[in-house]
Amino acid sequence: MTLETHNILRGLAAGAAAEVHERLAAGRAFRLDRIVSTGQATPPGDWYDQAEDEWVMLVAGEAGLRIEGEAAPRILGAGDWLHLPARCRHRVEWTSEGGPTVWLALYFAPLDGARAEDY
Repeated sequence: MTLETHNILRGLAAGAAAEVHERLAAGRAFRLDRIVSTGQATPPGDWYDQAEDEWVMLVAGEAGLRIEGEAAPRILGAGDWLHLPARCRHRVEWTSEGGPTVWLALYFAPLDGARAEDY
């Protein structure tokens, strides 16, 4: 068995025309992605509406994340994280243009009505 050490802030695709998604790990019930944004946003009128829960953390940069029904976007900076339950419609209003915005996104099956605090 060969184990490798990686750094989430290395090998960033600076200035890419589109967000770069990289699978870091996956299992039967989850997947973990690194997303690198360089000024991208969700196209006007589009919303993410996923069947899975998503836990997302900003590792670097800043972003404005709008949750459907909220009056203003949530401003996220490095270290900020958010749990988006399945079917929570959301969109990225903006990401940093002066450098990469690095997201760590964990997607997993909902707990079927149970709360994470119950485990």
